[in-house]
Amino acid sequence: MNEDFMKEKPILPLLTTMALPMVISMLVNSLYNIIDSLFVAKISEDAMTALSLVYPVQNFINAVAIGFGVGINALISFHLGAKEGEKANIAATHGFFFSILHGVILTIGSIALIPTFLSRFTTDSNVLKSGVEYANIVFVFSIIIMMNLTFEKVFQSVGRMNVSMIGLMLGCIANIILDPLLIFGIGFFPKMGMRGAALATGIGQLLTLIFYLFAYFLRPISVRISRKYLIRDKHLDLKLYGIGIPAILNLALPSLLISFLNGLLAAYDQCYVVVVGIYYKLQTFLYLPANGIIQGMRPLVGFNYGAGEIKRVKKIYHLTLCMNGVIMLLGMIICFTASPYLIGMFTDNATTISVGSNALRIICCGFLISTVSITASGALEGLSKGGQSLIISLLRYILFIIPLAFVLCKAFGPQCVFHAFWITEILTAAIAALLMKSSLRLPGTQA
Repeated sequence: MNEDFMKEKPILPLLTTMALPMVISMLVNSLYNIIDSLFVAKISEDAMTALSLVYPVQNFINAVAIGFGVGINALISFHLGAKEGEKANIAATHGFFFSILHGVILTIGSIALIPTFLSRFTTDSNVLKSGVEYANIVFVFSIIIMMNLTFEKVFQSVGRMNVSMIGLMLGCIANIILDPLLIFGIGFFPKMGMRGAALATGIGQLLTLIFYLFAYFLRPISVRISRKYLIRDKHLDLKLYGIGIPAILNLALPSLLISFLNGLLAAYDQCYVVVVGIYYKLQTFLYLPANGIIQGMRPLVGFNYGAGEIKRVKKIYHLTLCMNGVIMLLGMIICFTASPYLIGMFTDNATTISVGSNALRIICCGFLISTVSITASGALEGLSKGGQSLIISLLRYILFIIPLAFVLCKAFGPQCVFHAFWITEILTAAIAALLMKSSLRLPGTQA
């Protein structure tokens, strides 16, 4: 397959072609996140609290899978752009091997530690039981998640975005269908409650992997995963982790932030924990589609950077910035005007709806400006500048927001914690813009 279209095709139709399949699949994934939570919320508010507490660990596992996949994607794209096909094959093969290893470690570690983790945030026996039931099943599928993300990023690196889209959508749609059947025991399916929600998630992930395997073997691509490429290449492995670790941290940092917020707010009222969980489900409707555009941008940036087309890299970045800005502006308007309805989808508790509506109106004020940070972070990963991308995420999820949230909570009460979000977005966007501007002046830097 000839990937030269990535540096020859006009930028707007090229980015649209690359991004649209991922945006569609991310929207379906967002819909799954919402529907999954809606079904769990129908079990009880304790079940919703348990899901909110398990979410940071789930997010961390996904962060390892996606973040290391970003490293695989960036290296493959760069070497394809530089006409180094053998190196691209080695990167894909080593990435696949390491991903399986990561999955084994995370499966064992997460199942062993989840009871202790949950007990740090609640003493409610029902919440603890529901959380452990869910986690013990969903974490078994960690290896499959790792393999899925490797194949997804390999397909994306050669421009086969439709394969990624179909694979993701297949898993999400299966999950949506199976959720009510397994949670509530409809028809001949057993009533499994939280365990049913977890099993539905795992089955969806397994179906995605099966589809990727069929696509890989039935319609071969230019990048191959093969035992013959499993050779010692310390320099390439260091590059994989040099890009992958910052990307993993970028995606894992929200887990640390959510855990911090849960611990800070649980001391006041459980409804704040539920609100944080609901917000992070709702925001996927904005940030996952935006991430879909970034996923379309990333291989284009990497390929053109490897080919020395720095002006084209700049145009791709600025177009992505504009497209994500439209998504965030629409999201800000919807969240500000319809916050009671959005929160009310997940709970009928009047206090939770009131607190959540106010929180959502405050947080959404930072949506538009966050466009700069998320787009710059993704572009820097595509340029193989994982360290600079990590700086943006550290500022956005740790260094600014955690001290701000703590001070606002202690000084003005838990309802003011949410102002930390929009303040952080403004500060981080300013620094992200400077980092991106500096990086685009350095076309000679090697990946």
